[in-house]
Amino acid sequence: MTMTTDQNGGVQGYTFYQIGLHWLIALLVFGQLIFGESMTESIEAAEEGTSVSTLEGNLASMHYYVGIAILVLVAVRIVLRIKNGAPPPPAETSGAIELAGRISHWLFYALLVVVPVTGLLGYYYGDPYGEWHSFAKPVFIGLIALHVAASLYHQLWRKDGLLMRMLKPR
Repeated sequence: MTMTTDQNGGVQGYTFYQIGLHWLIALLVFGQLIFGESMTESIEAAEEGTSVSTLEGNLASMHYYVGIAILVLVAVRIVLRIKNGAPPPPAETSGAIELAGRISHWLFYALLVVVPVTGLLGYYYGDPYGEWHSFAKPVFIGLIALHVAASLYHQLWRKDGLLMRMLKPR
C-alpha cells in the first residue's frame, strides 16, 4: 500500500503498514518496559550463581527476543519512513511545535535502535552497555509521556486531526 498524496504530490497520511508498525512497536516496547526487570534479575542471578524462577527466566528470554524483533521492525519502519515520507504538520502549527515534533520522533527512532543494540551488547559483554541500556528506561517513559500528551493536545485542544493520521490510513 503506497502513501496517499494530494493533488500537489504532498503526503496526506500514513500507509496501513506504517500505522501497523507504529502500534505493534509501541505494544512491544510497552511490554518490554513492564517485564524488562526479569532480564536484570536473571543476569544478576547468573552473576551471583543463584537461580531465578521459571517465570522470570521465560520473561528474560522473551525480553531478549522481543528486543531483537523491535530492532528488525524499526529497521523496516525507518525504510518505510524514508521511502514514503510523512505527512506535513497540521495547518497553523507553530514552528516551535513542529520542531519539537520532529525532534521527539527522531529521538524515538534513535532510542528504538540504540536500546536494543545496547541491550544485546550488555547481554554479551556486560557493562557499560548494560548500564546504558538500563538508563534508557526512564528516558523512554518520559518520551512516551510527552508523545501521548502531545497527541492528546492535538486531538482534544487543537482538534486538528493529527491523532487520526496514526489511527486511519489514507
